[in-house]
Amino acid sequence: MFKMFILCIFFPLFGLQAKEIKIAVAANVSYAIEDLKKAFYEAYPQIKIQAVLGSSGKLTAQIKHGAPFDLLLSANMLYPNKLYEEKIAISKPVVYAEGTLVILSKKKRNYCAEIYVLKDSDIGKIAIGNPKTAPYGVAAKEALMSAKIYDTIKDKLVFGESISQTVSYVMTAADIGIIAKSSLYAPQMYKYKEAIHWSDIDEKLYAPIEQGMVILKRAEGDTEVKAFYDFMLSDKAKMILKKYGYKI
Repeated sequence: MFKMFILCIFFPLFGLQAKEIKIAVAANVSYAIEDLKKAFYEAYPQIKIQAVLGSSGKLTAQIKHGAPFDLLLSANMLYPNKLYEEKIAISKPVVYAEGTLVILSKKKRNYCAEIYVLKDSDIGKIAIGNPKTAPYGVAAKEALMSAKIYDTIKDKLVFGESISQTVSYVMTAADIGIIAKSSLYAPQMYKYKEAIHWSDIDEKLYAPIEQGMVILKRAEGDTEVKAFYDFMLSDKAKMILKKYGYKI
């Protein structure tokens, strides 16, 4: 009788436990993800988000090998499209934001020459994302080639596996680098000023960086995952992403 009484007290509590969904998040979104989660929780306090950060290429490889993710926020459309074509994703890939590139140096520089500042003789190492795994690395290489300076500086390049690692290299091992503009919105980056430490790269030099989202097969029919998917396409999410330097 006593055991039955205990079960009657605690059984309703089991139904109140938060549902957790697991999302794979491109490293460039790491600066915005906490604000996105906070806004989502206001509408869905019973749903918890576990965000795993990494390069889009490596996250996609993990998904293909069975990593238990429910949704992918990629830094481009290539990886979501591949997952959809291979029937690992169940929703058609959609664009949730568009990223842009900037040049960043921790020391003051004259950016009047724009991207051609990378040819300065005092620059020994230039950090960019690895084009094999990081979409922002693909865009960076494309910008360098479009500006016809890639061959001139290619021996100075050091590659980060994700945009977060690329930023870390700029801050430590490199003299300058090409990063996602969204990276500038991390609290520790506020001290770096436009036209002094960083400058936009002409968007005509690289293809638009359309960031894609897909629901993965493991989450088929999952209403909580669909709720977060819909939120990422909402005006509220777009407003947050715009605050972090994305084009909407």
